[in-house]
Amino acid sequence: MGARDQLTDRFRQMFGGEARLYRAPGRVNLIGEHTDYNDGFVLPAALEQCTWIAAAARPEPWLRISSLRAGETFEFPLDDRDPQPRRDWSDYVRGVALMLQRDGFRLCGADLLIDSDVPVGSGLSSSAALEVASGYALLDISGRSIDLTRLALDAQRAENEFVGMRCGVMDQFAACRGARDRVLLLDCRSLEFRLSPVDPSARLVICNSMVHHELAGSEYNRRREQCEEGVARLKAALPDIRALRDVTIDDLARHGGLLSDVVFRRCRHVVTENDRVQRAAAALEAGQVEEVGRLMRRSHVSMRDDYEISCREIDTLVDLAERIDGVLGARMTGGGFGGCTINLVRVEAVDRFVDEIGRRYKEAVGIAPQFLVCRPGDGAGVAN
Repeated sequence: MGARDQLTDRFRQMFGGEARLYRAPGRVNLIGEHTDYNDGFVLPAALEQCTWIAAAARPEPWLRISSLRAGETFEFPLDDRDPQPRRDWSDYVRGVALMLQRDGFRLCGADLLIDSDVPVGSGLSSSAALEVASGYALLDISGRSIDLTRLALDAQRAENEFVGMRCGVMDQFAACRGARDRVLLLDCRSLEFRLSPVDPSARLVICNSMVHHELAGSEYNRRREQCEEGVARLKAALPDIRALRDVTIDDLARHGGLLSDVVFRRCRHVVTENDRVQRAAAALEAGQVEEVGRLMRRSHVSMRDDYEISCREIDTLVDLAERIDGVLGARMTGGGFGGCTINLVRVEAVDRFVDEIGRRYKEAVGIAPQFLVCRPGDGAGVAN
């Protein structure tokens, strides 16, 4: 019996009746970190690793949600007039239900049984996968039409307004709109996107540092505040700008004196990262995979020095990767302060990469890393 059959079988045992199965993937970002909430550009790929939800309607206007990973079950009324977050995994599901209802969708009561093979706390967007899978399931079993872009926006609002993480839309959009063997160039202002192929001579190798520093949540929000401060100050010279997306490298060079040193460096990362993303997408489409790797390396330096969101363990992984023949590029991926690196590796070098990084990283920091050698996967949908 496969994992999907096991989940629907467990649903039958726990809740009775038959369930429909839904899925939404985690994501890895090839390049474009902390640009999404600045109305910028990103280049993520959906993963084959997913959150899976077995779901069925129930007559009462309640949500009953259970997580196999957490070993917990909670119930919430859909008509609660003053919903309050619990500060645990259930907020991602309840928050999405709340935002869908505020967006005008009438939802029926539901039982949801959740499982996932997306690593938690690793910068691979396990939270977005849970949000999108939950939203897709709730809409489908309620007989509502599903607009994937609208779903991504409602899932983002759940994380911003109910969970309290001021993320951009990249994670949820990739979970909705990803496609097999493609990366997704997304304009986070217009939500226009295009899909680009990944060179078949290379693989995406995710390396999990196995550390997640507690600074991540508070510092993520702090970086967003610093970017907003930068825009507010730059408006004195550039009154038409709405976000750092509208600031060029030349603008920043001319008017950087309006900013403190720290805010200037935060803005410099975002402005130059937007440029790197667009150049990387063009290089992929032109088959210039080596150029993509060079841009990835520059991205990591910018995150480490200007945005200051890396850490010793992540820097160690990147430094070790760059010494291995066949590694085209390596960089941190995700919000920062731990989690994973994304590595663009020649197919013939993948086994050597995994062996050498595994051994050398453990020697350097005393922790054995974990690896995902992956192909981009499909976005959210019905799984059975």
